[in-house]
Amino acid sequence: MTEYNDILYIVVPCYNEEEVLHETSKRLKEKMTTLINDRKISDKSRVLFVDDGSKDRTWEIIEELHEGDDLFSGLKLSRNKGHQNALLAGLMTAKDLADISISMDADLQDDINVVDKFVDKYHEGCDIVYGVRSSRKKDTVFKRGTAGMFYKLMRLLGVDIIDNHADYRLISKRALEALSQFKEVNLFLRGIVKQIGFKSDIVYYERSERFAGESKYPLKKMLAFAFDGITSFSVKPIRLVTVVGFLVFLVSVAMIIYAIVQNCLGNTEAGWSSLMCSIWFLSGLQIMALGIVGEYIGKIYTEVKARPKYIIDKFINKQ
Repeated sequence: MTEYNDILYIVVPCYNEEEVLHETSKRLKEKMTTLINDRKISDKSRVLFVDDGSKDRTWEIIEELHEGDDLFSGLKLSRNKGHQNALLAGLMTAKDLADISISMDADLQDDINVVDKFVDKYHEGCDIVYGVRSSRKKDTVFKRGTAGMFYKLMRLLGVDIIDNHADYRLISKRALEALSQFKEVNLFLRGIVKQIGFKSDIVYYERSERFAGESKYPLKKMLAFAFDGITSFSVKPIRLVTVVGFLVFLVSVAMIIYAIVQNCLGNTEAGWSSLMCSIWFLSGLQIMALGIVGEYIGKIYTEVKARPKYIIDKFINKQ
């Protein structure tokens, strides 16, 4: 059997995850121990928990795990910066310490057992391995439908994205070095990682129910996340506004000509209904257009300021 000495860091973003951390750490330790014993990874491999400004005992538990076992490391951000920034912080920290990084959520919905397949794909020459859900049977009809619409809309708008892939993936050190060159503040890692290139593959898995606690992505956050993804990778919405505006302009010109002709023929009557419909339609169109343009201007504003995506408060690690 071939022996490997690659250092693996499993990066786990955490926000108020005190209810699941003990079980998550237990299962991850079992998996990492198996991989080390099978000589698939180095015994210097670690599980890196990233505390994204939690308000419960998440960081205290991470410190306890670290003190009790060298396998566990911890990264504490100075304040809550959101899942994508916390994940990036962990990956950029792991970049300098590991040969391979695997990102996954703390809620145990991602199947830990496919980590072996991730590592095998890496040893076959893949720099990026995407974890993709094999089905959405456990989702509600609403969530299944909206997810399908999201992926179709993203592709329609020209965004290169993998269906049913969240942030469960393996990334090699070389790919992380490439990822570090992307400097945008508005993060949508599912799209950014796909832009890296390099050899990649897919591993399918069955997603489980959350082990404990509440979902950190309610509908409101999911919609905001989806909109961020669209506006971060496509200018088609703003082009669509231009096209619609041009079409409305043509219709308006035609209606003006029609009104002049009818006036010359003496067929005009006071049309309150048509006037009101026109006013409401054009007003709504203008407000929608301003809103879309405003979203892009807002993103430009945050990018130009170039504020740090995260600030690290503490890093505990035993090498």
